[in-house]
Amino acid sequence: MTDTSSPQLPDRLSTNPKSPYYDEALLTRGVGIRFDGQEKTNVEEYCVSEGWIRVAVGKTVDRKGNPLTIKLTGKVEPYLEK
Repeated sequence: MTDTSSPQLPDRLSTNPKSPYYDEALLTRGVGIRFDGQEKTNVEEYCVSEGWIRVAVGKTVDRKGNPLTIKLTGKVEPYLEK
């Protein structure tokens, strides 16, 4: 079963190494996101306190090679997968 009350998870986390919210050690352990009660596997960044996630839009990338994302608002519940 997953643990949604884990104190090790930060309020905000990003999968982009250039972001100040990137945490490689934590991402290696595996972080899952439950957004409005549904599992999301394409989350690029999340913020629990502000209640939003950024998800990739297909395989589209910008001119720098980064995935294009959209911001969705709702209830964000991160958890450790392992």
